[in-house]
This record gives sequence, C-alpha cells and structure tokens, in this order.
Amino acid sequence: MEKIGQVDASGLLSQQVTGARYFFLNLAPRRADPLTLVMGGREHCNPDYAILRRHFPFYVLEYVVSGRGAVKLDGKPHELGPGVVFAYAPTTRCEIHTDPRDTMEKYFLSFAGTEVPARLRRCGVPPGRARQLAAHAEVTSVLEDLVREGQRSGALARRICAVLFDLLLLKIEDTSTLAPHASEPAREAFLRCKALIDAQAERLATLEEIAKAASVEASSVCRWFRRYQGTSPYQYLLRRKMNIAAEHLVENGGLVKEAAQRVGFADPYHFSRAFKSVHGVAPSDLLRFGRAR
Repeated sequence: MEKIGQVDASGLLSQQVTGARYFFLNLAPRRADPLTLVMGGREHCNPDYAILRRHFPFYVLEYVVSGRGAVKLDGKPHELGPGVVFAYAPTTRCEIHTDPRDTMEKYFLSFAGTEVPARLRRCGVPPGRARQLAAHAEVTSVLEDLVREGQRSGALARRICAVLFDLLLLKIEDTSTLAPHASEPAREAFLRCKALIDAQAERLATLEEIAKAASVEASSVCRWFRRYQGTSPYQYLLRRKMNIAAEHLVENGGLVKEAAQRVGFADPYHFSRAFKSVHGVAPSDLLRFGRAR
C-alpha cells in the first residue's frame, strides 16, 4: 500500500506552547486507509502563540478547553472560546491566534484517510468550519482519555485510540441534537450556563455565582437545568468538580487537601464527603488506586 510519506514530527508542532502533552501513533498512514489517527495532544498557548499554515500533511481537529482566541479558515474568521471545535484540511489556509490576556488551552488531533471529509461533515464540523459544542465536559473527557491512552506504548494503543476517536466524533455529532432552535431561547440560555459550568467549575461555588457569571436570575438557572438536564445546577457543578478532583488524584497523586483546594473546597472533610457522594469511594481510596497503577 502506498503511504502518505513519513513526516518529521518536530515540524508538526508549535514551539509557542507550554505544558504540552503529545502522542504519536502513525506518522506514515496509508493513503487507501479509510481513517487513521496520526497524532494529537493538549497544549497551553503562550501569549505570543500564532500559527499560519498554507499546507499541512494531515486533517486536523482542534478543541478549545479554556481561554480565548481567533482562527481564520480560508480567510473566514471565527472567535474561539471554551467548547469551540474547528477542523481544517491539508489544503486549508489556517491562521490561529490566542488572546494574550486569556491564553487558550486546547486539544488537537491529526488524522488522514479516504473517509475523513464525509465523517467530518457528518459530525457537523467539515474542514473550514468552527462550531460551539454543548457537551463540553463529555467531549473534554474523551479527549483526555485519548491523550492518556496515546501516550502508552502498549500493543493495543492504536486500536484503543481508534475506538476513542470514533467515540469523540460520535459525541460531536450527538451535540447537534442539543443545538437550540430559534424558537427556544430558554434552551439556548441553558446551554450557555452549562458550558459556563463545564469551563469554570473549579472557581464557581454556588448557584448565585453561576447566575451572576451568566447574567441571569438564579431561579431561571434552576428551572432550565431541571427541564433540560434533569438535575439541579448545583448537582451538575458538584459532579463536574468531583470529576476534576478525581482526575487530579489519579494523574498527579498528592494530598487530598490539594485536590480539595483545586476545586474550591477549603475544608478537606467536606470535600471528602462530597467526593464519596458522587463517586462512591473516598478520595484517599482513589489515591491508593492511582499509586498502584
């Protein structure tokens, strides 16, 4: 089978980032393969981050976790913020900048294959387009799993990542069913509040803070979450906080009080009770699990 041609990975990565985590699965994919995940990672953009590409060897999907910026795809400008996903083809003119006052943190995935254009169109992000997604936490979770599994060197790494990549595209496709219609301003407001919690869960603490950040009434936030999410906004915020804390404990270890402080709990005992109510185990038990890996 003809291969696209092996590529020097160093030429594919920006040097204007810090705290980056990358994985490399197949830098020489075969042209005839339907869909091959090549590489990906998570990057924190430096204030001077600026990308200008006229050509790239692979298709790319990028997803903004936090911060602000802008992208031009074939000359069409799009604003970037938490929950925005965009894609570009090897021939797409792509220009990306971060806001130096609110630098972006984002995931990217590079891939190739004969089925890529149709697959991207099906999930609502054809090359040259940007979209705001509603399921911010779910998409971020799958992307984090992809990076973690991609960095492992096991014999099944490629197959595991292929399954996760397919799940990611399905998640993105599924969010199109959550998109608000013009006649549903309440749903649009709910999605805005939900995306706000997903992006800023670590610093938010109360329903009043959520309402203030979204510039709406607290009673309205409660009503929207009961209607569209089936839970209260505080319970949604608490689960998001505890997921962040669990990820921190498994990936970084450390003290329980450090995880508590990261998600805004001054009292470690209160944090432990909340953690167990969500996950069914105490944070100390999860710490032991992380050390045993």
